[in-house]
Amino acid sequence: MRPLKIAWVQISHQKLRLLAAVLGVAFAVILVLVQLGFSKALYDSSVRWHSALGYDLALISPKATYIVNPPGFPRNRLYQTLGVPGVEAVTPVYISIGKWRNPDNPLQTRNIYVMGFDPTDEGFSLIGQEDHIRALRHPDRVLFDRLSRGEFGPVARMWDAGEKVVTEVNGRDVSVVGLFELGTSFGIDGSIVTSDLNFRRIFPERSASRIELGLIKVEPGADQALVQERIKASIPGDVRVLTRQEFIQHEVDYWAQSTPIGYVFGLGVAMGLAVGVIVVYQILFSDVQDHLREYATLKAMGYSNFFLSRIVLSEAFLLAVIGFIPGLAISLLVYGQASEATNLPMEMTPERGGQVLLLTICMCAGSGLLALRKLRSADPAEVF
Repeated sequence: MRPLKIAWVQISHQKLRLLAAVLGVAFAVILVLVQLGFSKALYDSSVRWHSALGYDLALISPKATYIVNPPGFPRNRLYQTLGVPGVEAVTPVYISIGKWRNPDNPLQTRNIYVMGFDPTDEGFSLIGQEDHIRALRHPDRVLFDRLSRGEFGPVARMWDAGEKVVTEVNGRDVSVVGLFELGTSFGIDGSIVTSDLNFRRIFPERSASRIELGLIKVEPGADQALVQERIKASIPGDVRVLTRQEFIQHEVDYWAQSTPIGYVFGLGVAMGLAVGVIVVYQILFSDVQDHLREYATLKAMGYSNFFLSRIVLSEAFLLAVIGFIPGLAISLLVYGQASEATNLPMEMTPERGGQVLLLTICMCAGSGLLALRKLRSADPAEVF
């Protein structure tokens, strides 16, 4: 007799119990996959700007926690790096939050992420089209993120239809002269970029000598780590010099460690697994209890505890696989709906699906091991 075949006969004998077990496993799978999806979307979306900008090293304030609204530092710190061997070019970046007026509904305003830079500088690979960058040299011109949330108005649709898009940012009239595609995050619902001069027109109280981010391009072939150390040694410690990966990790660490969001997602995964363990344990324990005579008979016939344990663990494996399938299907629907509603990068990857399947099998196996305690105590003499 094969343990897997016996296990299937056991769990399929009572259809309602099988359904309850599958639903319990599926619920755990959905909860884990959705929590992992939102967690990955949080980290991926939070570093969209870090990944889109063109640079090798970044200069930020030591007080900066995340990129949404970082504190500033003196612009001359960035220009000082031009004297360091290996530095090819620099781009000062101005960042702030402005008040955007919906061009389709002037009564509606919303905070928008604003980034300003000199259009003649390097560093903005996300823009893509040179004519857009040249257009920013004119007064009161901005580029709008096509993937911003719908509350900012139908800007992309109006632009694609050839309509002129004019609105206000901080009470100043601006014209949209192009679109770029970046997307939202947990801290940014919509974005615009403009020139440094237009940035100061939108934020007249801002000083030109203070920036929020400095982008540094290293000469081709130069050792980035060596250039980074040279910069650290040549300028005061009122700025931090980070590589691209360090800059990305700095943002991820903030969301994972300094906000409750990372903890909440982790707790959600743990709760999903706990629910799955309890449900599967109850099902397997009840199954062992109901078939205790049959297990005792197999023991009396000479079958070992190891063989009987394989039957219960085979049941756990079957429940894991069967429950994972509807859980994955429903999670895909949730991913699609969440991505459409939030513009967050909710994407199911084969790696994540495989990891959760393995986690589900381990979860059910753990429940099976707990249920085995009752099976090992089965004594043929006591049962009969």
